[in-house]
Amino acid sequence: MRPVTVLLAVMCVCVCDGVKFGQLCDGNPSNTRRTSDTWGQGHYGARRETRQHKGLDIVCQDGSVVYAPFDVTLHGKVIVYNKPEKAAIDSGINLRGENLCFKLFYVQPDRTSGTVRKGERLGVMLPMQSVYPGITSHIHVQMCNRETDPTQCFN
Repeated sequence: MRPVTVLLAVMCVCVCDGVKFGQLCDGNPSNTRRTSDTWGQGHYGARRETRQHKGLDIVCQDGSVVYAPFDVTLHGKVIVYNKPEKAAIDSGINLRGENLCFKLFYVQPDRTSGTVRKGERLGVMLPMQSVYPGITSHIHVQMCNRETDPTQCFN
C-alpha cells in the first residue's frame, strides 16, 4: 500500500471581499481612522478596561454630515449606551448593503427605514466632545457579528 499525500487548501472568505466603504463623514474623504488619544485607541480589538473594542473608529467632527458608504437599507435606530450621562451621543443606525450588516454609532439618523444611495446623507455626527472631552471625535463602525473586524472593509 502506498502512502497518500493529502493537500488541504485553506481559503479565506473575507466578509468584505471586494467591498470598500466609501466616504462616511464630511471632511474625511479617505476615512482616516482614529489612532490614539487620551481616551484610548480606535482600532478593532483595542483594550477598553475589562473588554475589547469591537469596532473601528473613523474620524468625524461633531456636527458633520454622515454619508452612506454604498447603497444601503436602513434597519432601525441603535441605542448605544442607554445611560443618562451619555444621552447626547446615545444614537446610531443599523444598516445593510453589499451583503454586509453593520452599525454606525454616534450618528443622529435623518430616518431609520428605507434606502439611501452611496454618498447621500444618512444623518449628523453627534456632539462627542460633550461626553468625552478631548477625544478624537469619530463614528464607530461595528459589524452586526461583533466578532468580525470591519477594518478589512477600509483597506
